[in-house]
Amino acid sequence: MRKLFSYVIISLDGYYEGPNGEFDWPNIDSEYFEFANQTDAYIDTLLFGRVGYEHMAAHWPDATGPHPEVVQFMNSVTKVVVSGTLREVEWHNTTIVDGDRLNETITELKRQPGKEMALFGSVRLTASLLELGLIDELRVLVNPIILGAGRSLFSTLRNRVALDLWRTTTFRSGNVLLTYRPRQ
Repeated sequence: MRKLFSYVIISLDGYYEGPNGEFDWPNIDSEYFEFANQTDAYIDTLLFGRVGYEHMAAHWPDATGPHPEVVQFMNSVTKVVVSGTLREVEWHNTTIVDGDRLNETITELKRQPGKEMALFGSVRLTASLLELGLIDELRVLVNPIILGAGRSLFSTLRNRVALDLWRTTTFRSGNVLLTYRPRQ
């Protein structure tokens, strides 16, 4: 069965967005992009909730910059949007799956052959999949900034989820990647 991991970026005080929905604070540099490229080599499917998909689809199709390999990866990899309301998508290589059958849909995707599946952002979907026991790893990139207010990473979580710290990765920028696995 394929591994599904969720990858989220947060501030030191646990927010994934600032108080006005801003996401202009992540501390991303060339060391981070090198790490991301190494990670991307193991991924063949990106999973998004509707909101996360809409943010990504608004940025990546026309993105340019100093890291074209990341742009190429984001635009070429298979993308799956879990939604009960979205009816059509325009971002290349994207399909919509029924959000009303979340457990069955994700279990079937994990059973398909392939590399790892990554859930980028999409914190509500991450919380739902953690509660269903479908996330194999939770990767949280903690940025060295305190926002003071914003949207908490797990504000939609309804049940406790026990985790074991599996790995930490530190970056020269001050970022720390915490990799957790759900406790069995």
